[in-house]
Amino acid sequence: MDLHPLVAALLLGVVEGLTEFLPISSTGHLILVSSLLGVNDEKGKVFDIVIQLGAILAVCWEYRARFARAFSGLVNDRVQQRFAANLAVAFVPAAVVGLLLQAQIKAYLFNPVSVAAALVAGAVAIFVIERWYERHGSPRVNAVDEMTWRDALKVGLAQCLSLIPGTSRSGATIMGGMVFGLSRQAATEFSFFLAVPIMFAATGYQLVKYRALLTADDLGVFAVGFVVSFIGALAAVKALIRYVARHDFNAFAWYRIALGAAVLAYFAR
Repeated sequence: MDLHPLVAALLLGVVEGLTEFLPISSTGHLILVSSLLGVNDEKGKVFDIVIQLGAILAVCWEYRARFARAFSGLVNDRVQQRFAANLAVAFVPAAVVGLLLQAQIKAYLFNPVSVAAALVAGAVAIFVIERWYERHGSPRVNAVDEMTWRDALKVGLAQCLSLIPGTSRSGATIMGGMVFGLSRQAATEFSFFLAVPIMFAATGYQLVKYRALLTADDLGVFAVGFVVSFIGALAAVKALIRYVARHDFNAFAWYRIALGAAVLAYFAR
């Protein structure tokens, strides 16, 4: 599909912003849409990095007061110290596994068919976990500040599954959190907070790796994608917090199945 670069940037920015923090896999959506638009080359990867940065900053802005409390309380506030330590503990597993396996993951799993299969598999996991949670789930952690380092480590291990494109980082951490004793809202909020260090680290690494591809000529296109991603992510975060207060995640599972099935059917022709 031959589109003007600014239009493609707008579309990809919308996709990234709206999907990054929902349990439907932003990476998977970007792979699918980039393939459709024909912008999945090396320069397209750099663009994806930039718009992901926009989504990260949206969370930083939405929870700026919470992060400010954490930073200001690192010296003498035990609650904030525990919060920061939990983020660090949860960050490590996916960071280590990602560094070790990134080449293999990109070589074998960054394609529409793998993404579609992961979307469907993730949907089945959501259905199973939600059914178990409704019948047997009894949250012992109802707020992020009640989490222990063991809770954080378990969520961090669950996040490793999100390295598979189409799985969803937020989906893996939220569902993992619910399985390990967090309430739906606590798991969702911790997923937002955990996104900041893991995505900043991944974005920083990729920007350094692909810095030679950054040129002034791309500034306008990157700026459009960045701003749109920021706005879309901000809206998605606000909406998801309101949503989980009254609903489960089954609607997202049905969406994943519909999209995954459509992609698999398309490539099976």
